[in-house]
This record gives sequence, structure tokens and C-alpha cells, in this order.
Amino acid sequence: MVDNVPDGTFSQKLQVPEALTFDDVLLRPKESRVEPDDADVSTRVSKHVELNIPVLSAAMDTVTESDTAIGMAREGGLGVLHRNMDIEEMTAEIERVKRADELVIDRENVVTATPDQTVAEVDEMMNHEGVSGAPVVDGDDTVLGIISGTDIRPFLEVGESDLVREAMTDEVITAELGISPREALELMYEYKIERVPIVDADDTLVGLITMQGLLQRRENQAAAHDTEGRLICGAAVGPFETDRATAADEAGADVLFIDCAHAHNLNVIEAAREIKAAVDADVVVGNVGTREAAEEVVDFADGIKVGIGPGSICTTRVVTGAGMPQISAVAEVADVAAPENVPVIADGGIRYSGDAIKAIAAGADAVMLGSYFAGTEEAPGRVITMNGKKYKQYRGMGSVGAMKSGGGDRYLKEEEEGEEFVPEGVEAATPYKGTLASELHQLVGGMRSGMGYVGAATIPEFKERSEFVRVSAAGQTEGHPHDVMITDEAPNYSPDS
Repeated sequence: MVDNVPDGTFSQKLQVPEALTFDDVLLRPKESRVEPDDADVSTRVSKHVELNIPVLSAAMDTVTESDTAIGMAREGGLGVLHRNMDIEEMTAEIERVKRADELVIDRENVVTATPDQTVAEVDEMMNHEGVSGAPVVDGDDTVLGIISGTDIRPFLEVGESDLVREAMTDEVITAELGISPREALELMYEYKIERVPIVDADDTLVGLITMQGLLQRRENQAAAHDTEGRLICGAAVGPFETDRATAADEAGADVLFIDCAHAHNLNVIEAAREIKAAVDADVVVGNVGTREAAEEVVDFADGIKVGIGPGSICTTRVVTGAGMPQISAVAEVADVAAPENVPVIADGGIRYSGDAIKAIAAGADAVMLGSYFAGTEEAPGRVITMNGKKYKQYRGMGSVGAMKSGGGDRYLKEEEEGEEFVPEGVEAATPYKGTLASELHQLVGGMRSGMGYVGAATIPEFKERSEFVRVSAAGQTEGHPHDVMITDEAPNYSPDS
């Protein structure tokens, strides 16, 4: 050992600060009167978008497409659509989310029939559009009747070549715009119908209310809606994809996520500023992992996403040698963002509900998960059977497959002809888990319990009241089930996580 090492030498680099991640710390229990079921987990994901649960699904092509985004919003969270699809596909996915729980379906989105179409044509149209009935209108959009599956199947009274005017129900019940959900439901029960056309004073069709939409609203009381009552939706865009960002904004996305593995890049930051100036939606910038990075973006970002290599399928740290343990990364960014009222999202590395609530204690306002949701029914990954057990495909956006599908620029890489990508992720499989709602129930339930142990009734109070203690290697072992053979695993715990 050489004493008194001069400043500026390489040996000085070894005088390093300590950085911590989830297993290194525990929440210190405190006196409490808070019951877990009473804990309020509502939060903000960006300056202008609020959630009823502090959870987002990751913008990965084996995690979040419209089915996942719809499921997340119905449970009070946010799904972020991945960007490994062309712009037209992305806008269609956003529009599908925004239409999913509309109380009144706008005229432009109402599937209609004309009286001169054939029964076969309308049957094919309804199958293609995924609806079981349609208002029948003339050329001026005047409502003439309703045609439904029960009117035309199985073609007992009308033939496939017969016209709609012969098969439709022409005694149609309509309502005026402004009808309340309760009034619409009572109307449907009274007349035993499943859809009510909304018309103006001239009987011109302006929208449609369906029984399915009303019941969906009633079932999902905690759903996250925009100011127009539609489900909220997030979308990932590349840092240099202004055209994709403006298209997503026009399609109705509530939050745009600048999707970059290392956002503390001056070119990325300049491009993110341009996107922010071009759209009305909130813009979350990420990913970052240090105080310095947060200082570069906090003046214009509506949210900051934190995570440099903590994900279960991310190999950034072993490939590049760079990264930041997640608890320390979140805390550093939150030190900068919180005084400016900019929400922080902890992205990656979360295996248990306890990890998620620790991220909140470290300063995050919400958490983003990938592998946790990749095995759910709603996730787009294909189902694989191995050794008699079901799994779903799951891959990092830095894997070769994902980058070849269009995600290479997330890692600031472009494939040259004849050359291969240098991957920063792997392709894997995760156990098939069932529905998204059941996974969220376990995750959020555990987070509420963590708030109860600290004695905090709200997320802001929890962030202020919570304290950490350091955990030794022996303490980590002690914290998991040990010295027993597990015969019945808890749904929110897997020893292999």
C-alpha cells in the first residue's frame, strides 16, 4: 500500500462511494395506526397524469401492447406501449386503449350498417370489427334501426343474401347526448337491449352506449381515466423520433416516454427537448441513474425514469461495465427531481412487492416492471411449454431479437449491413402466471402492507416517514424462507426470482 496517494492518479479512482440496491436495505418498522387496506397508493406518473396505483408496465415487446395497457389502466395503473412496431400500428394500439372503456363511443368509431347491405356482408363486418350489433343508418346518418347477431344467426328466418332492412329491428330505442350512466343502464334493463344509439334533435347518430361498456365501468371503479373519461395510455418513442411522438400525441397518448438506455447523452437530451416542444402530452425522459443526469433534464421533463441495467434480462452492466445500483440511483435522481415537483419512476430490478415499496421510500413516485408482467395472460409473448410447465417468451429490448425488430436505437446503435449488434439483453422465458389483475393485486397489496409497517397512509407521507436500515448477507438470508422445504408458495413470492 502506498500512503498519501496524490489527487488525479488512477489509484485515487479506487476511493469509491458506496451504492445500494434492494437487497441491501430494509424499511425500518415504526409505530402505526394505518391498516394496509386503508393505505392510499394514488400517485403521479408525470406532472399532469395521476394514477390510482403506482405501477407501470414496461415498454417491451413481450410485455406491453394494447391488451396489457387496457388491463393496467382498468386496475388504476399505466401501460406503456413498446415501439417495436410501425407508426400506424402504434396509433391503432393507442386508439384501441382509448376506446376500450369509452362511456359514449364517438360516431367515427361506431360500427354501422346500411339497410341495403346483405346479411352476410354485415355478419362478416361485425365479426371483423369484434362487435355483436350495429345501428342501421341511411346516407344522412339518421338512425333507422338496429341489427344484431340474434337477428341474423343462424340464418333461420333470413337468408345470407337478404337485405339488412328485412332483418333489422326497426323499433329502436335512442337517447340524447348527456344521458347519465345510470339512466342508460335503466333504459337498457327496461327494454332488454344491449346498446343505445345517441342521437341529436334530428335523430342523427352521434354516438353509442353499450351494456358491455357500462358494466366494465362499474366493475373497474379504480380505473385510471383521462379528462374525457377514457383509459389512460403511455407510449414509448425513440429520442430522435419526432414523427412517432407527434403521431402518438395525436392518437391520444397521455404520456410519451423517451425510450433510451442512456439518456444522459447530450444528443438525446436535445432531441427530447424538441419532442417536448412538439407535443401536448406529458414527456417522461429516461433512462438515467445519477444526480448529474437528472440536473440536465429536470427543467423540461414532466417525469424522469431511472434505471441503468437493473432489469432481470438486461446485460448492460456486464457488457459495458457501467451501471448504478437501483436504490442509490433512485435516491440521487429524486434529490434533484422532488424539489422541482417532477415525478420519478423506478424502472427495473423489482422482483417482489417489497422491492417496489423500497423504491418508493428511496424517492420514486411509481415503479415500472417488465418480467413481473411478462408471464401474464395479457402480455404479447407467446406461450412455451417446457417439462410440462407453461412459460411465456420474455426478452430484453437490448437482446438481438428485439434490436433486429427495430429497437437498436434505444441503445444508440444502428445495424450496419453485414455487421451484428452488440446485445445488452437476453431472450428468456418466465412462468405463465394468469391474469394481470391477480398479479397487480398481490403487488399492490404488498406495497400497502409496507406502508402499514411504516405508519404512512399516503405515498407522500410514506416517502417522508420511511427510513432504511442496512442488511448484511446473513440478514438477507434471514429475510427469505429458510431451513424449510416450501410446499405451498405464496403467489407474490418465488425463491427463484
